[in-house]
Amino acid sequence: MLVLGIETSCDETGLALYDGDCGLLAHVLYSQVELHADYGGVVPELASRDHVRKAIPLLRELFRQAGIDAGAVDGVAYTAGPGLIGALLVGAALGRSLAWAWGVPAVAVHHLEGHLLAPLLDAEPPAFPFIALLVSGGHTLLVWVGGVGEYRILGESVDDAAGEAFDKTAKLLNLPYPGGPALARLAEQGNPDRLRFPRPMTERPGLDFSFSGLKTFALNTWRSLEPSPDNAAAVARAFEDAVVDTLVIKCRRALRQTGIGRLVVAGGVGANRRLREHLRELAVAEGGRAYFPRPEFCTDNGAMIAYAGYRRLLAGQCDDLAIRATARWPLDSLQPPGPVVQS
Repeated sequence: MLVLGIETSCDETGLALYDGDCGLLAHVLYSQVELHADYGGVVPELASRDHVRKAIPLLRELFRQAGIDAGAVDGVAYTAGPGLIGALLVGAALGRSLAWAWGVPAVAVHHLEGHLLAPLLDAEPPAFPFIALLVSGGHTLLVWVGGVGEYRILGESVDDAAGEAFDKTAKLLNLPYPGGPALARLAEQGNPDRLRFPRPMTERPGLDFSFSGLKTFALNTWRSLEPSPDNAAAVARAFEDAVVDTLVIKCRRALRQTGIGRLVVAGGVGANRRLREHLRELAVAEGGRAYFPRPEFCTDNGAMIAYAGYRRLLAGQCDDLAIRATARWPLDSLQPPGPVVQS
């Protein structure tokens, strides 16, 4: 089965072709970073319009790279939520329309399910069940994953997501957009022994997160210092160390509480080098293994949607002709794939 995947949940237009026999055939991605840089964040209306402009040219490029034509596609998968509603509707309308025109089934995919399953695209995928840390600009979750559609949330952020806190802290340091990667680069220059920030919610039991107070702590620390490159690097390093340590502590608890040794790390913050190093060491120390998607599949992309859609379409699941998208869609409301057609 050959599946076209379409991802337009926020500020990246991603398309991919996944084949059940050959694996990932091709994927293309367009980032809107330059478009939103002047505003310091994503402008939803501009994001939607840019998806409209880029989707069809990218679709043509995808088929060119794969060396096949549209008649070979057996199904279409598109992100239907959660995300920016206008952006989602662009991908949903395109995916549903292409499926109707080609006479093939279509399935709406949950954006976070795509991230959770992204490591399964690798040559050595993790076996089910596993514990997943999904950490991005909009989400910070610890999830027990028993299989496709079998998700139980163990912990989540009660306020800012880790990626959001990265971006906001970068902004107060006057770093360029996107802030998270810029802060991580600056942190490489910082003295790890100069400042120490709190590790929020690690002194109490449980697996929930909170990063809003850490962001405020960074702001107050920065205001107390003379503005200088060295001080900015010290704040960036202390902030990154605090976030990484907090995520590691919570992941250790999750592995021990569940007795599962396989740890999957997904989402944009999962590309952070220091986080990867520490979580890899943690998993080995706990007698297990950490799995990471390829860096290009940590951020939003069409490959993860194509794969998630493939697993559901292969099981006989498909949607009717309605074009549906939702800005909010609880992950734990999903069910395992099956021959269910929406009414």
